[in-house]
Amino acid sequence: MVSEAHVRRGEELGIAQLNHGKRSGLSRIRAGDTLVYYSPTRQREDRVPYQCFTAIGIVPDDDIWQADEGDFKPYRRRLAYLPARPVPLEEVRSRLHLTAEPNWGYQLRYGLVPLDVHDVEVLGEAMKT
Repeated sequence: MVSEAHVRRGEELGIAQLNHGKRSGLSRIRAGDTLVYYSPTRQREDRVPYQCFTAIGIVPDDDIWQADEGDFKPYRRRLAYLPARPVPLEEVRSRLHLTAEPNWGYQLRYGLVPLDVHDVEVLGEAMKT
């Protein structure tokens, strides 16, 4: 779960960064995995809901490195972003296993949530440009 603005910056850099730059989530991802970003807002501090799946990509390798942005030293890895359009949650919600349970969004607070093959396929198809 990350703002659309942060997703777009990741796309520009060709990287994935999770949980404010922590290494732990990135180390659970393997080469060949698909990563889908969900953005509850457009900007980090926005109060206006956006609620869209905003990007999808394939992890090309297992390399994790630490970037140096002065006081901020986040861990990152490469991500091959696929051409995609933002997809509103309501457009796919009824078809996703992820959203089938009450309070499903609570798990997104942890940053990295495994998706089953069905959900990756539904989102991939919906996001195609």
